[in-house]
Amino acid sequence: MTEPLDASRSNPITGGASFSLGNRLARVGWGLAWLLLARFTPPPLHGWRRLVLRAFGARVGRGARVHSSVSIWLPSNLELGENCLIGPGARLYNQGRIRIGSRSVVSQRAHLCASSHDLNDPNFQLVLRPITIGEQCWVAAEAFVGPGVTMHDRSVLAARGALFGNAEADTIYRGNPAEAIKRRSL
Repeated sequence: MTEPLDASRSNPITGGASFSLGNRLARVGWGLAWLLLARFTPPPLHGWRRLVLRAFGARVGRGARVHSSVSIWLPSNLELGENCLIGPGARLYNQGRIRIGSRSVVSQRAHLCASSHDLNDPNFQLVLRPITIGEQCWVAAEAFVGPGVTMHDRSVLAARGALFGNAEADTIYRGNPAEAIKRRSL
């Protein structure tokens, strides 16, 4: 994982970089590779997209399915468990690490954001805050999972919900900000 540059030196709030030149070049290479090698592929070619992700440093479990329209900021900050699904148009803004457990689903157009800024810093320092999604979780359509959140095993975030705190195991959340509404029974 690449750490952000010191905002007092790089001054990103006035247009300076938040990450090193090496990181920025790696992301350009990644973006081009995804565009040329994966973005056009039909839905059944999950195995090919797993291969492309692994070539750029992602840890991808057997049977994981990532749709071609998914946006991933940096594959080396991504870990996908076995048989998980990242749906069409999902956005994994993984400046910080994102780990998604086995048999979990991130539905269409969901957004996971693993970074924020230090609001008390006059330079607005970028802060990486990893996201962990346990096994058999579901992030439903157009939901948002915020920086530093852990969704424990089998938790659910309903469609268009916004989760800013940790989700307990076997619990369903909805709303903005998301609140627990009931237990999940499997």
